[in-house]
Amino acid sequence: MPTEDFLFSRRDIVKLSALLTASGALPLLNARKARAQSADEPVRVGYLPITDATPLLVAHGKGFFEAEGLQAEKPVLFRGWSQIVEAFLAGQVNVVHLLSPMTVWARYGSQTPAKVVAWNHTSGSGLSVANDINSVAELGGKTVAIPFWYSIHNVVLQKLLRENGLKAVTRSSGSIAGDEVNLVIMAPPDMVPALAAGQIAGYIVAEPFNAAAEVNQVGKVLRFTGDVWKDHACCVVFMHEHDLAERPEWSQKVVNAMVKAQLWTRDNRAETAQLLSSSHEQKYTPHSVEILNRVLTPEEGDIEQYVASGAIRHPEWRNKRIDFQPYPFPTYTEELVKLLKETHVEGDRAFLDALDPAFAAQDLVDDSFVKKAIGSVGGLQAFGLGEAFTRTETIQA
Repeated sequence: MPTEDFLFSRRDIVKLSALLTASGALPLLNARKARAQSADEPVRVGYLPITDATPLLVAHGKGFFEAEGLQAEKPVLFRGWSQIVEAFLAGQVNVVHLLSPMTVWARYGSQTPAKVVAWNHTSGSGLSVANDINSVAELGGKTVAIPFWYSIHNVVLQKLLRENGLKAVTRSSGSIAGDEVNLVIMAPPDMVPALAAGQIAGYIVAEPFNAAAEVNQVGKVLRFTGDVWKDHACCVVFMHEHDLAERPEWSQKVVNAMVKAQLWTRDNRAETAQLLSSSHEQKYTPHSVEILNRVLTPEEGDIEQYVASGAIRHPEWRNKRIDFQPYPFPTYTEELVKLLKETHVEGDRAFLDALDPAFAAQDLVDDSFVKKAIGSVGGLQAFGLGEAFTRTETIQA
């Protein structure tokens, strides 16, 4: 059930797989080098229309980039991950949000000279299923959609499947055994109608597509990913190393704006839903205020129902459905790489199998800019965290 306005598909995956190789990325990286770049080059944000992009869109919509003395063009909406990666590699956009595992692939699969500079958000995803499914174990013998192989969604889903004695497979034809779950790549906007039509038993994806299933009464949230991996990152901010090294003041201002946008969003969730909605003059996303509010400002009664149903098994964590704090904890990156090594992904994964998790935690991320930005707004405490830039990862399937 492809949608005309969203090109994320298996064809998109094939294209992205070609881009994120050393030979595929090189022509685009060379094209970027050839582009004339000035010290005051404007901020050019690239994004997909999901709540993961919230801080970058708020930074533009609320004027935080301009408040830092930056010029900022209107963010460019892309219809698929291959499009946003291609534009980033070629220098058509210079600040993007990418799925955190995708940055691992980009840096080590294609040697893309770029680094994670901050997290965009925490949690913000869920496993939604048909209304007659009440446990992960009941997904055995069925098909579940994921948005991409290199996604936190695939990592968390396969962790849940293993914990329930199920094995992830990819089959385009033939029967699926009772202890197998068939994974298919699907565009997020296609997931809701596919679930409604019975073409899939469930999907795991970023918001607001889980909320869309609820609002349209075609499915329910079986588990929130943030209830499996506490305060996990999903999308992160990715910037070129050239900008970080050659334009450090510009880069610092970009990160400052994004950090201030996250802080503002935490205190203005309902206004954020309005700003991101299709009814706002900027039309950043095609989503309704009703669906976005379900994600950003859930009712207390909704939370109680999630606890009762088991969608939330750790109410003591006091997680938000989606939350915002920008610091990229090294322990998360290290654990992510460890879990990716246990996760089935299609394509050449030699780089992943050879990657040292501890090395990746230090090499993939440049946290110098975000530390300064956080310090300027009151420290980690402003985001409801402790003082230390360390934490212990909590994963309980």
